[in-house]
Amino acid sequence: MSLPLRNGRESSQPESDVPSAVTPTSTYRLQLRPEFTFDRARAAVPYLASLGVSHLHLSPVLEAVPGSAHGYDVTDHTRVREELGGERGLRALAAAARAHGLALVLDIVPNHMAVPAPLRLNRPLWEVAREGPDSPYARWFDIDWEAGGGKLLLPVLAAPLDPTEVRVAAGPRGERTVLRVGELEFPLREGTDRLEPAALLDAQWYRPAHWREARTGLNYRRFFTISELIGVRVEDPEVFAATHAKVLELVRDGILEGLRIDHVDGLADPGGYLRRLREGVGADCWVVVEKILARGERLAPAWPVAGTTGYDALHRVDGVFTDPAGAARLDARFRASTGQPRWAQTAAAGAREVLTGDLAAELAALQRLAGPELADAVTELLIAYPVYRPYPGDPELAPEALERAAARAGTEAVAGVRGLVLRDPAFAARFAQTSAALRAKSLEDRAFYRYAPLLSATEVGGDPGNPVVTVAEFHAYCTERELLWPRSGTVLTTHDTKRSADVRARISALSQDPESVPAPAGADPQLAWVAWQTAFGLGDDGPERAARLEQALLKAVREAALHTTWTEQDTAYEATVPGYVPAAAPEPAGPLAAAARANLLGAALLHLTVPGVPEVYQGAETEYRALVDPDNRRPAVFPREALARLDSGAAPDGTAGEKLALTAALLRLRRSRPGLFTGYAPLPARGPAAEHCVAFARGGALVAVATRLSHRLAGAGGWRDTALTLPPGRWRRLPVLGAEAGGAAGAGAALEGETRLDELLGNAAPVAVLLREDRGAAPGPGA
Repeated sequence: MSLPLRNGRESSQPESDVPSAVTPTSTYRLQLRPEFTFDRARAAVPYLASLGVSHLHLSPVLEAVPGSAHGYDVTDHTRVREELGGERGLRALAAAARAHGLALVLDIVPNHMAVPAPLRLNRPLWEVAREGPDSPYARWFDIDWEAGGGKLLLPVLAAPLDPTEVRVAAGPRGERTVLRVGELEFPLREGTDRLEPAALLDAQWYRPAHWREARTGLNYRRFFTISELIGVRVEDPEVFAATHAKVLELVRDGILEGLRIDHVDGLADPGGYLRRLREGVGADCWVVVEKILARGERLAPAWPVAGTTGYDALHRVDGVFTDPAGAARLDARFRASTGQPRWAQTAAAGAREVLTGDLAAELAALQRLAGPELADAVTELLIAYPVYRPYPGDPELAPEALERAAARAGTEAVAGVRGLVLRDPAFAARFAQTSAALRAKSLEDRAFYRYAPLLSATEVGGDPGNPVVTVAEFHAYCTERELLWPRSGTVLTTHDTKRSADVRARISALSQDPESVPAPAGADPQLAWVAWQTAFGLGDDGPERAARLEQALLKAVREAALHTTWTEQDTAYEATVPGYVPAAAPEPAGPLAAAARANLLGAALLHLTVPGVPEVYQGAETEYRALVDPDNRRPAVFPREALARLDSGAAPDGTAGEKLALTAALLRLRRSRPGLFTGYAPLPARGPAAEHCVAFARGGALVAVATRLSHRLAGAGGWRDTALTLPPGRWRRLPVLGAEAGGAAGAGAALEGETRLDELLGNAAPVAVLLREDRGAAPGPGA
């Protein structure tokens, strides 16, 4: 029999058994930066191998802006970044990894490059600025020369242009003369070096401008609202070849076994790009895309990828540990105390503000393409669009979302814009790219910072208006994932999450006890609400706690844009922000502390056992509390000594030690017995507390069980007579939390058939992993 299409091809066997593709058993993300180089990563390889991962996932490694702490501001696609150790360092890291049984996955950035200072670091952009639209590099960038009056706007000046600062100066070796504005250098158009300053500027193919002009005057595509990142036209085969040659070489040489594609929604034709990439890397390379899927949205079935980076899984794992009654109570209390409208209104207001303000230049470009009679309809359709973007190259994905958006917008003219999206490829591509930027900026970077009843729900890929995932919904998601995308990524913490998984686990426990959240105090109740929950999630996490909270809250108020913004800062208001940081770290106590622990360990268990390839963020194998970047991009700290103590037989030290023991046990099991992690069979509990159990079987020989909503469970009298029926066979507990208590269901007892959950789970062990005794049995595709 044939199974459904997987990754664009029909298969007669499950995807996990198809031999033509490498599939990591797990990945471990490392954030490289000048303070954490290839050599530092190489020194960590023995520890990471002992932890049990199969692949190291590296942040971008191509040449970037000097000092960059992230590497997404690429300046040169042809070279590996010297600040990290250059190509020699990368190849040495790959060799060290290979010697320990590991391989490398690389994060690549096809959508954009830096607009750096000095500009010459981006040679293609420098040449376009010198030679204009006739430059062979002009095809690299989406530049609207007509909108700019024949010039490329470069909004890089700290102040409005002062003509007295314009002069011709000697250039570096190989460049006879340059145009200099203050300390910034620009290329000179040939034959213009003897002109007077006013004529000199007018003769160039670019116009240096104050950075504020970008909002309305920008005439190149950028990344979101960041003018320092210019979009790259990788849909052009020559541009693709030039920007991917080094990465393809590293794949061919065996240095890389996988790729993460950053911001695939920014591309004009994601499907076409991915097909071209697959041709270049071959069938064996594991490829996942950073794609934010709205709830109910599906990944394009024809894309030749293993799946997403995993924010869809993050939302389901977080949601299943969120109490619906408590979340609703927090929602009502938050709106009553702050005056904020409901989530749908908050999101729509943020979208309108961002589109007509921050993205005014992008909106104007779309309106010019559509014509004046459809200008307003373009605005309304973009605001009403229910997912991140349509896909011109995959038209089967567009109509449903377009119909919903058109109905929501409710104007007759929207039908005209809808028609343009469906029949005009150029308009459709620009509409899609603008829509993706709008959704990301207005949701992730505005509405999520305004709407804060439960901060754990305001995460990338989340739905603050509907944060709860029922057990049935969770199982349905995992069942479909195993059927269609079993090699997709699974994440809980990344370099982009606003709060790490363990911070969110503590905050989500508040949904089980909403009255424990104090009434907001201070002149700004919205900020007070955000500050207290952020402090509760971070807890007493070291001597820099207050400074880290202040930094995160300052970013939060600027992103929320209710009183201050990044570009229009209200210094008097911002001076009040530190006063909202609680003097003492609020910590969960009693049953709430137990609930936070159960959430943390339960989320870790599901992350490492559901269908997909789990990724551990640097340091998150143990309890890891981090806030929004740059807090979550600090150099990695590895719990080497703690793991060594566990391996020597020591008991776990607190929740941090328990999480490390759980993570190491499951990563090692995934690596040694990958067949266990195939198939997916929900195991429903029976009894008065059945809703508090999440359990499933994998590979016919592994059962995972987690406790959800443990605070409410305790208040209702515990598990009582609730039981779980195990699949056929004799089962024993894997000691994933060290030496566990468990009575009859302890590590030494064999289990069969119906098992009482009060014996299997409890405060001593809110999670359990069971292995079937007849380990020699063939796992089979299902449980």
